[in-house]
Amino acid sequence: MARSGKREAALPSKDELLAFIKERSGEVGTREIARAFGLKNAARADLKRMLRDLSDEGQVDRRRKKLHRPGTLPPVTLADITGRDADGEMIAVPTEWDEEAHGAPPKIRIHSPRRPKPGETAGVGDRVLVRIEDVGDDEDEIRHSGRVIKILDRARHRVLGIFRKLPSGGGRLVPVDKKALGRELTIPPHATADAEDGELVAADVQRHVRYGLPHAHVKERLGSVKNEKAVSLIAIHAHGIPNVFSREALAEAEAAKPATLSGREDWRKIPLVTIDPIDAKDHDDAVFAQPDPDPGNKGGHLAYVAIADVAHYVKPGSALDREALERGNSVYFPDRVVPMLPERISNDLCSLKPNVDRPALALRMVIGADGRKRSHSFHRVLMRSAAKLHYAQAQDAHEGRTDDVTDAIKDGIIDPLYAAYRTIKKARDERGPLDLDLPERKIILKEDGTLDRVITPERLDAHRLIEEFMILANVAAAETLERMSTPLIYRVHDEPAREKVEALREFLQTLEISIPKGGVLKPEQFNTVLARVKGRDVETLVNEIILRSQAQAEYASENYGHFGLSLRRYAHFTSPIRRYADLIVHRALIRALKLGDGGLPEQADVASLGEISARISASERRAMAAERETVDRLIAHFLADRIGATFEGRIGGVTRAGLFVKLDGTGADGFIPARTIGNEYFQYREEEHALVGRSSGETYRLGDRVTVKLVEAIPVAGALRFELLSEGRRETVRRRPPRPVRQRDREKRARKRRG
Repeated sequence: MARSGKREAALPSKDELLAFIKERSGEVGTREIARAFGLKNAARADLKRMLRDLSDEGQVDRRRKKLHRPGTLPPVTLADITGRDADGEMIAVPTEWDEEAHGAPPKIRIHSPRRPKPGETAGVGDRVLVRIEDVGDDEDEIRHSGRVIKILDRARHRVLGIFRKLPSGGGRLVPVDKKALGRELTIPPHATADAEDGELVAADVQRHVRYGLPHAHVKERLGSVKNEKAVSLIAIHAHGIPNVFSREALAEAEAAKPATLSGREDWRKIPLVTIDPIDAKDHDDAVFAQPDPDPGNKGGHLAYVAIADVAHYVKPGSALDREALERGNSVYFPDRVVPMLPERISNDLCSLKPNVDRPALALRMVIGADGRKRSHSFHRVLMRSAAKLHYAQAQDAHEGRTDDVTDAIKDGIIDPLYAAYRTIKKARDERGPLDLDLPERKIILKEDGTLDRVITPERLDAHRLIEEFMILANVAAAETLERMSTPLIYRVHDEPAREKVEALREFLQTLEISIPKGGVLKPEQFNTVLARVKGRDVETLVNEIILRSQAQAEYASENYGHFGLSLRRYAHFTSPIRRYADLIVHRALIRALKLGDGGLPEQADVASLGEISARISASERRAMAAERETVDRLIAHFLADRIGATFEGRIGGVTRAGLFVKLDGTGADGFIPARTIGNEYFQYREEEHALVGRSSGETYRLGDRVTVKLVEAIPVAGALRFELLSEGRRETVRRRPPRPVRQRDREKRARKRRG
């Protein structure tokens, strides 16, 4: 079917295209198809139009720049085993699946090994890493088969909750999970482990009894839930985050000796400095810049980035390495950190402390006057940080407000860094990455661990300076490893799904803002919208809606670019103390550039790194959920004694069930059930992100300012419930004609017909 030759070939038919894509699902994009059929010039434009038509008809999916048969999965997938089929074979579904974009998640038939070893057989409820094959049988409802690579999480029969003692003996367990609120468990008198009333406990669920509530046995007492320090402990246990290092890992860490100059370049005279948050515990990156003395690069700079050489201490296959992979990343809570590596490594031997010799994997870059990187080179060095600065301190010094530390280094170190940043920013602005402005909340605790206040730290040029230096270093790492044909883990970010862009377009039309249809999607289109709402009441709202329309960044062993940063290749290199992906990239550079021991093993290939990528992507999502839930619980604790108080806020979410409101100041999220709003039935209008009164036309829309009263707070679940006090906007009631069948509805129905 594929064609070759120098003469212009004829455009294939739709049937030929579909057959070609089906045969190579997930492996080909527009470029590969054009090359296979010998298409050039105008024929390529016609091919792109045909592929857009097939996508609109729901016959092909475009993911990660590649074309797929609808409903297909990547070669390595994280999946949850949900049950068994009639033949007793296990059935799984992908853990992450965008139902709005792709319909119901596809089922995967899991093949059991012929001779399983004890403890290595997966079961219902387990989360597993699976290698996928498309069986391609149109008569079978299940189109995918899979073999388990690794069991990541056994079925959870353990529940975290609050123990409530009963006078008659025994007690009840109130789960802390929001989804399980109201589903209490019975604790028999012999199974309480002497837990006290109100104590946080972990209990194993027993088999359900025929009548009454299911039973559970207390297995671990975790302390009083009234102590806010227990809040992060809830998240750690609820998400199964490893927080105790093995004896072997701790022994390896304690036995480690400081690195010497042997086998390294001496960079101790280069005045590198660290610039971090004021409360940072570890310091894994340092920077320096100076004007380039080369007359051929007038107005350019030399930029240096040094990153802690974690690979020197954490060798592949060691106990420390196994622990780091299991954790995937450090997890940051307001009251504690669950580190990826023991403190002996993260806070001592690999922390770039001032005036102390430390091993580093370093980068020297030549930056042109236009801000673009002209060349770069990697080095394994011994360095000595000249100073430890925090962001506000560096910013103050640059603006003339020096202190005892910065007074001596302002002219020779701090100001040249800012000069280099201003130059680098030229290329960044020309590249046009997605420019969302969504300040992050920061929780400030009192000495006793209770919440003091919630702040939004000011965004400084010092933050942007470090970000741009780190982005340059990450790009340089990916470029070097690609050039050396060495496998690596990329940080990738797909372009938004067409369905989400369409939903965004419909919403923006309600603000009289339009975005162009068709063509190649670029971050600059979103930036144009953001510029139009700058300074308006809807600015925060539009930033949040655009963020929701984006795909989720992840790790992958195959590159499909980073849409948000507008970069063709990108890897994480700059934080190996807290991210396993960065450690892999360090090892890959050591192997590719022959920089000594600790390199990536020769047997590590794209397939094995693909498995690691899936695992650490899941670990990252786990950490994000745990961190977010902990903040919600702390704020719920903070507000629990203010029942009946009124607050100002903004509608942050609209569903058929009701309104989600984000409060000013604390940023706390709470819910208003639709049944409690007004005295009439409120219709949900999805395309307008609004609830509209059927009779009055009273409207509550995403982003509207509202006044609410707090009526319930459940600190242990981080749940708040509000009563709406303010009236909605009044709009003329529209008797709308029957809603036309939208493209995504047609696609879902077509998928159901295909089984």
